[in-house]
Amino acid sequence: MFTRTNLRLALATATAVSLTGGLLTLSVGAASAATPAKFADDFNGDGYRDYAVAGLGGEVAVTYGTATGPGTTTKTFTQSSAGIPGTAGDAGGYGDAFGEDIASADLNRDGYADLAVADFTEKVSGKAGSGAVTILWGRKTGLTGTDATRLKVTARSDQGFGKEIETGDFNGDGKADLAIANAIDSVYVYRGGFAKSGTTGKVTKHTRDGILEPTGMVAGKVTKDKATDLYLLGQGYHNDKMTQDAWFLRGGSTIKPGKVTVVNGSTPDYSPTGVVADFDKDGYGDLAVSDTRYNNKAGSVVVWRGGSTGPTTKYRLTQSTAGVATAATTRDYFGSDLSAGDTNGDGYPDLAVGVYSEKVGSMEDAGGVHVLRGGKSGLTGKNSQWFTRATAGVPGDPREYESFGSLVRLRDIDRDGDKDLLVSNNSYDPSVLLPGTGSGITATGARELNVVAAFPQ
Repeated sequence: MFTRTNLRLALATATAVSLTGGLLTLSVGAASAATPAKFADDFNGDGYRDYAVAGLGGEVAVTYGTATGPGTTTKTFTQSSAGIPGTAGDAGGYGDAFGEDIASADLNRDGYADLAVADFTEKVSGKAGSGAVTILWGRKTGLTGTDATRLKVTARSDQGFGKEIETGDFNGDGKADLAIANAIDSVYVYRGGFAKSGTTGKVTKHTRDGILEPTGMVAGKVTKDKATDLYLLGQGYHNDKMTQDAWFLRGGSTIKPGKVTVVNGSTPDYSPTGVVADFDKDGYGDLAVSDTRYNNKAGSVVVWRGGSTGPTTKYRLTQSTAGVATAATTRDYFGSDLSAGDTNGDGYPDLAVGVYSEKVGSMEDAGGVHVLRGGKSGLTGKNSQWFTRATAGVPGDPREYESFGSLVRLRDIDRDGDKDLLVSNNSYDPSVLLPGTGSGITATGARELNVVAAFPQ
């Protein structure tokens, strides 16, 4: 999720990145007592995807899906909600980060998706900044805090447990697992099954040799085995310079730490976003990760190709890439948010790329979003699309400093079989839904929607 921009950090919104829907779908395996949830975010088991989004001031809002998309029922959770442990508000000198990262899956395999909510600032057992991850359990009536469960971890001051979280089947046994990074250097993997009593499967800790301060985490199928793999994104240190790194951890019965790549060797993106998808359809998942500080903050997206044992080679896309509609200029922040999905039905996942500081006409920082197409050679600028408030059919007009494109999501929101594009400029105003068609995203029929484009993918 994988993965937030500085703007979203300031707004305390969350983007947890996981693979569901039209990408490399996460399977949570066969249940012993019930059929597991069809979707990793169907919290009430009605067969429709729901929308969990972090809000302002330590809260999570869940809007329930219907046959035609997001419905009118929204429930908000904070640490003041009945049953949820901890205290809302300031935590030992830290701001409340409850819900700053979230991840969903049917963790106890009862037919209802559950929501893991992180708070890396939480004071635990008198230890300020120790951090905590709490599971809200799904049921027929939806999520509730009544029997919320806090995961067990040794309390330690300033460890920031829960800085990043992801779900996936990391050991390939058919059960959903939970990966949690602290704010220092380590990833904990809690294996399923999970129970409301607080018990889990085996817990393992993985620490990289050398400096890596976590700033994001991405889960997805990179190799062709059954296990979900992980990338930990973060600040590294090489040749006396702070860098932006991506560390690969291969899933399996034993998680194997793998390669580290330097995404930016001189100016790290302190809140990168990323997603895994098979952009060239060779059977291996590729990591697309933002590098918004590239070229004086003009921005870029780095793609690290997948292979039989993990990532292989990489390439970079910018607004100077042939076919991309706009020019690279200082402080555009190309890559401010990313989302993947096949938008034109050719079988290749495409990539929506937010550019929240793009100038539109005379309006500084009005923002927009590109859709880059996947193909045999991976992502390119060929036949890409570009949308702003100035695009015919898009509601509203470009406004200075609006930051349209701060948050983007590709998903079949209206359930017509085509991927739609949801675009937000912040965590509280209505988003714009750009409908999908068999040939791509269109502004025809675009409308505003009261769901923020920050739900897990």
